[in-house]
Amino acid sequence: MKSIEIKEVTKLYGRQKALDNVSFDIGKGEVVGLLGPNGAGKSTLMKVITSFITPSSGTVFINGTDVLEDDLTTSAQIGYLPENNPLYPDMYISEYLSFVLKMYNTSFNTKSRVEEMIELTGLTPERHKKIGALSKGYRQRVGLAQALIHDPEILILDEPTSGLDPNQLVEIRNIIAELGKEKTIIFSTHIMQEVEAVCDRVVIIHKGKLVADDHTSNLWKIAGTGNYYEVEFKEEVDVTMLSGLPFIINVKLQEKGVWLLEAEKEHDIREAIFNFATEKKLHILSLSQTEQSMEDVFHSLTA
Repeated sequence: MKSIEIKEVTKLYGRQKALDNVSFDIGKGEVVGLLGPNGAGKSTLMKVITSFITPSSGTVFINGTDVLEDDLTTSAQIGYLPENNPLYPDMYISEYLSFVLKMYNTSFNTKSRVEEMIELTGLTPERHKKIGALSKGYRQRVGLAQALIHDPEILILDEPTSGLDPNQLVEIRNIIAELGKEKTIIFSTHIMQEVEAVCDRVVIIHKGKLVADDHTSNLWKIAGTGNYYEVEFKEEVDVTMLSGLPFIINVKLQEKGVWLLEAEKEHDIREAIFNFATEKKLHILSLSQTEQSMEDVFHSLTA
């Protein structure tokens, strides 16, 4: 069964199309990364899914229910962490989480559920502080705890690791990965390593349009124009010499002596590289066929 169905959604702000006829589905238990440059429409799409804003046209279904026809039912099935993570700075952590839980019609014991969320999101060391006294990382944890407090089937997380230090980033990423074993998650991020580490699938939006939707392992096939080879020479090599290799599309110096060569998809140029080195009396220290990084894929699809 599909957790989220987005059908031909368009959102206009005056004459500007923030979303342009976007359609895709997310199945139960999928973890989907939503990528795109700043201003691509990611946050707008998340707000439409959570019924914070109404689309100009199109429909969103949450577990088969139209969000426009029954937004109270669909909202109760979603945990939402907005990008700016609005919180009440004068409230204590447990006080705030209790307040949020009481807004939902659940059977949870408030005290025990709050304790569970504090432990799950790693808030225990700071639990007696007011939210305004917390660091950015701990405020993000509070935001994640409030999104989870009512045990939603779906999590919508808008830049959940924005502004975190490397240690905090890894901790939040691990929490998301663990939650993904039980819940449907869609989250936006600019950190490509998160996509590779956490996501089953990636959706890329550019200028309001859907430009890619596939499993992470397939994105290279969608975006790539060729095969990639990393070669290290002992001697200095001129870029014009390497550009003369057969079927070469692009040549890039990675670091001293190490070159990244992009060749046409249909051709394996490793033999040509060895022949080139022999002819020019060069010594190859290493040669390997490689894949584009996720950053390369992102640039290729949105540049």
